Formats: sequence, C-alpha cells, structure tokens
Amino acid sequence: MSWFVYIVECCDETLYCGITCDIARRLNEHNGTLSGGAKYTASRRPVRLVASAEVESRAEAARIEARIKKLPKRKKLNFIASLKQI
Repeated sequence: MSWFVYIVECCDETLYCGITCDIARRLNEHNGTLSGGAKYTASRRPVRLVASAEVESRAEAARIEARIKKLPKRKKLNFIASLKQI
C-alpha cells in the first residue's frame, strides 16, 4: 500500500499537512463531501491540494508530516515549491 504526505491550502491561506493512502478521498473529507476530515480544516473550507509526495511506509509518512508541521509557513512554501520542481 502506498502512503502519501500532502499539504492543502485552506480558504484563509493557511496550510494543513497530513498523511493518507488515498489523496482524493482525503481531500473530499477535508472539503466536507464525505464524513471525516480534520477539525482544523472544517472551518476553513474549501481546501485545495498544493503538494503531495509518495513515501514507502506509514511510519515514514508520519515522520515527514511531523517535520513539516514544525516548519514556519515560509519554509513550508519553500518545501512546496521544491516538490513542484521535481
């Protein structure tokens, strides 16, 4: 099973990072078209996917997510830009 680390941009221009094995389903959950989602994004809809990266395992995805969540917004934006250049 593939795991992904993803970043969405909320309608208030904040960024949310998460992990999933199904990006399309998770994006639908964040936007309220399916039940679930995150408490953070529930009041900041709609959200749009700005970056994602496939990783080898859930553990690796969780480690990357934790590192990204600690970054200031400026560094998160730099990370997003670096993914888009690959």
